[in-house]
Amino acid sequence: MDKFFHIVTYGCQMNVHESEKIAGILSEMGYKSCESPEEADIVVFNTCCIRENAENHAFGNIGMLKKLKAARKDMLIAVGGCLPQQMNKAENLHEKFPYVDIIFGTHNLHNLKGLIEKKLKMRKTLIEIEDSEGEICEDDKPLRTSYPNAWVNIMYGCNNFCSYCIVPYVRGRERSRDSRKIIEEVRSLVSEGYKEITLLGQNVNSYKGELTFPQLLKEIADIDGKFRLRFMTSHPKDFSPELIKVMAQNPKICHCLHLPVQSGSDAILKAMNRKYTAGQYLEKVEMLKKAIPDCAITTDLIVGFPGETDEDFKATLELAKKVNFASAFTFVYSKREGTVAAKMPNQVPEEVSKARIMELVELINSQTRALSQMYIGKTVEILCEDYDSKRGLYMGRDEYGRMGYFASQKNLIGQFVNVRIEHANGVSLTGEVV
Repeated sequence: MDKFFHIVTYGCQMNVHESEKIAGILSEMGYKSCESPEEADIVVFNTCCIRENAENHAFGNIGMLKKLKAARKDMLIAVGGCLPQQMNKAENLHEKFPYVDIIFGTHNLHNLKGLIEKKLKMRKTLIEIEDSEGEICEDDKPLRTSYPNAWVNIMYGCNNFCSYCIVPYVRGRERSRDSRKIIEEVRSLVSEGYKEITLLGQNVNSYKGELTFPQLLKEIADIDGKFRLRFMTSHPKDFSPELIKVMAQNPKICHCLHLPVQSGSDAILKAMNRKYTAGQYLEKVEMLKKAIPDCAITTDLIVGFPGETDEDFKATLELAKKVNFASAFTFVYSKREGTVAAKMPNQVPEEVSKARIMELVELINSQTRALSQMYIGKTVEILCEDYDSKRGLYMGRDEYGRMGYFASQKNLIGQFVNVRIEHANGVSLTGEVV
C-alpha cells in the first residue's frame, strides 16, 4: 500500500529549499507527495520563527490537526525548522501539542529518516534538538518542486547578530560549502534543464570557500547553457566593488539585487547592529547603479524598532525615495525572545507602528507602480514558470524579477519567451508573446 507525505512550509527561500530536502528524504523512504494532511501518513511542518506572525500561523495549523490525529492515530506529525530550535521551544511545543510525534531542529534535518524509524519503535514523543550545527551535509538529494527554478545553498548560518534577529541563535555560525561541490551541483542542474539558479545563504555574499563569492559567481556564470543566476540575501557591509564588477561583466547574472537596508536612520541602524550607515548604503547603491544602470534593487525595511522616532522614520522614507526600490518587503518590528532588541527600552506603540507601515507601504507601492508603467510597449524576455488556471494565462518573471502574464496555446513552462507588455497592474505585467 502506498504511503503519503504532506509538507507545510513557512518562511524564507532557505526553508522552501529545505522542504525540498525533506521531500527527498521521505521519497527515498517510499512516501509519495499528496496535497492535503487528510491524505497523508506523515505531515511535516517546516517552521519559521523570524517574526511572531509566522510562529502563530504554525501554531494554528498544528492545532488544526488535533482531531485528525485522534481519528488517525497511525498518522505521524513532525515539527522541524527554526521554531523548535529556539531555547525551550521544543518543550513548549510538546506541552501545547502532545499529539505531535517528532520535534527536531535546523541542525538535524538530515537525520529525519532515522528519527522517523526511531519514532515508529516508541510510543512517546521523540524530541531531538542538536545545539551544535556540526558539519555541512553534502549528501542531500532534494525532491525539487520549483522547476524551472532551482535553489542552491552555498552557506549556512550567520555571524552578524543584528539586535532584532533570531537567525544566529537558530541557524548557528556561518559555514560555507565547498566551491567545487557548488559548481558541480549547478552544472548538473543546468544539464537537467533548470533555467534559473538562485544561490542561497543567510548572508550569501559573506561566503568563504576556496573561492571568494565574486569568484564563485564568475565560475558558475561560465557554465555552458542558457540560464539565469541570482543570489540572496546580501548584507550591505559585505557588498563589494569586486562583486559589482562580476555582476556587470557576466550577462547570466541578473541585474536584480536584494540588498536589505532595514532603516534609513543612522541611530536605528546602530541600535540594530547593522554595521553600516545610511550614507554608506547609498554610496554602494550609487556605485552599483553607475556600473549597472538598469539594476533593479529590492530591500527589507522595518518600522517601529525600539526607540524609532518620527525623525528616524522620515529618514527611512527619504532613503527609499532616493534609491527608488523596485519592490520591498516591509515589516513592523517583531520582538523575538532571546535577542538584544527584545530587552530594549522605548518599545514603539502598536498604533504608531501601524500608521508608519501604512505610509511606507504606500510609498513603495507608488514606486513599484511607476516602474511597472515604464514596461508598457516594451518587449521583455520572460522565463515561463507556471500556468495560472484562474486567469487562464502562463506566468513568469523577467530578469529584474517583475512578474508577467501571457496567453499561449502550447505549454511554455521552462522556456524563455519574448513578451510585448500591454498592461501594467502594480507589480505585475500582462502582454502578448511575439
